[in-house]
Amino acid sequence: MNTAFDDLVSTYLETNVGLTDNFLSETLTSQLKGNLLRLLSQKQMLPAGIGNNTDLVHNQLIRSDKIHWLDRKHHDEHEDCFFNLMDRFVAYLNQTCYTGITGYEFHYALYEKGTFYKKHLDQFVNNKGRAFTMIMYLNKDWKPGDGGELCIYHSDHNQCISPLNGKCVFFKSSELEHEVLLSNQPRLSITGWLKTS
Repeated sequence: MNTAFDDLVSTYLETNVGLTDNFLSETLTSQLKGNLLRLLSQKQMLPAGIGNNTDLVHNQLIRSDKIHWLDRKHHDEHEDCFFNLMDRFVAYLNQTCYTGITGYEFHYALYEKGTFYKKHLDQFVNNKGRAFTMIMYLNKDWKPGDGGELCIYHSDHNQCISPLNGKCVFFKSSELEHEVLLSNQPRLSITGWLKTS
C-alpha cells in the first residue's frame, strides 16, 4: 500500500494536487459503495450544508449533494477497514512529511443527476483545523460525458479530474479553490479532511 501513499505524496509535492489510481482496493471500493447505496435506500443520505456549527446553512444553488458521516461507532466492518487505512496513511504522512495530523473526518457523498457544488475552499473561516482534503471515488465504468469532474483552480490553470473508481485526490484545504461540475450520472465518493486540531 505504501506505493499508493508514495504516489499521492510525490504528485502533491510536484503539482500541489496528489493523485493515485488505487488508494482504495477494488474490494473496499465496492464495499463502501454498497454501504452508500444502502444508506440511500434507508433515506439516511441527507442534504449537505455549507459552513459549520451555528453558521451551517443549506443552499442548493451552491451545493446539492447528499452526505452521511462515517464513524467507528457504527461498528461497520467496511468503514473500520477504511479507518484502518487512513490511520496508516496519517502515520505515513506524519513520519515522512512531519504534517502533525491529529485526526480526520470523512463522509459518504452522493451527487445525483443534475447536482453540483460551486467553487469554494474547504477550510472554514472560523476554524483552521482542516489541513488536507481527501476525496476517494466509488464510480465504476464512469465515462466521458458523465460529468461530475472535480475542477481545481490553480493560480495559472484549471485542473479537471474525472471521478474514476478507486482514484484518490489530495490537496491542502486552505489553498486551492475547487468545485464539482454538474453530474450527469449518480456520482459517489468518500470525502473528508485530515486535521491538525
